[in-house]
Amino acid sequence: MAEMEHISSYETAVKISKKIEDDIVKNPSKYRVLTGDRPTGRLHIGHYFGSLENRVRLSKLGVSTMILIADYQVLIDRDAYQEINQNTKQLVIDYLAAGIEPSENVIIFPHSYVPEANQLMVPFLTLVSNAELSRNPTVKEEIQAAGLKSINAGMYTYPVHQAVDILFCKGNVVPVGKDQLPHIEMARTIARRFNEKFCAGRTPIFPEPQALLSKTPSIMGLDGTQKMSKSRGNAIMLCATEDETAALIKKAKTDADRHITYDPINRPEVANLLTLISLCTNEEPQKIAEHIGDGGGGMLKKMLTEALNEKLRPLRTRRTELEKNPEYIRQILLDGSQRAREIAAKTLVEVRTAMNTVI
Repeated sequence: MAEMEHISSYETAVKISKKIEDDIVKNPSKYRVLTGDRPTGRLHIGHYFGSLENRVRLSKLGVSTMILIADYQVLIDRDAYQEINQNTKQLVIDYLAAGIEPSENVIIFPHSYVPEANQLMVPFLTLVSNAELSRNPTVKEEIQAAGLKSINAGMYTYPVHQAVDILFCKGNVVPVGKDQLPHIEMARTIARRFNEKFCAGRTPIFPEPQALLSKTPSIMGLDGTQKMSKSRGNAIMLCATEDETAALIKKAKTDADRHITYDPINRPEVANLLTLISLCTNEEPQKIAEHIGDGGGGMLKKMLTEALNEKLRPLRTRRTELEKNPEYIRQILLDGSQRAREIAAKTLVEVRTAMNTVI
């Protein structure tokens, strides 16, 4: 029964996402997108094809785009606070190099610099039960992935913190993959319960955010069996040189069959490399496979190396330029933080008024 409900819920999310996708092109001003990353390391091509390209597209459509660097959330499951500062700046460099342009509509900020938003944690925590937090499937997966023996309270409240990030700026669209849907549902639940409890008979303060599901197929690592991740050693970083990229692709796993076909079920490693070429060239993976034919894994890897290096060449050139100007990167973060604080302060006034805590 639970599995059937999950499938039904996902199908509903897909339908809603498609409607938003169709409408956002026509009416970009109706939407505010909240998206972002944890500063745990530099971004790789999985991030680029999975989310960065879409962020650039949405921002250029004129959609209000809040890009959060979730620095506090690094503390939840990693002992890597020494690298947060550098990783944060590297994220900004990757964003700008990919084509994101800070503007009136595009704000980049770390959430530790927006204390007004973090004040929403306490009232939001009163709107969910311990049981609801404990059974959140994404939390369970994060605990398992981190290999934690002792689980801190921050891990359980992680979905509420994500709700804060989404709702303080009244984000109504969150680009996510299927695995992040439980977090969006938690934000929707908190928004709905707050409005019902504190805004009865008045205009609701918070929108119930919807998921904008990624249309990009899941990017597997160069081992072809696991999701691309720096920690697994199966990723190509955006900052890698062309020679480094070629060397990594040369080691990518394929199989013993010389004739190249696109078969994600039976030949996942080969299919993954074909998918990456497709994302670079916009040619169907089946057509690419037909073109390679008996050329084997060597020709497949050569084609991917050329396609990926060509695709990323402008980004990498821009990246090199940006790394020479650390003060510019810092100023983008400071400016973004100030603007995010102004948005959060307005929301906090509304929240205090609704809760009758204004003095």
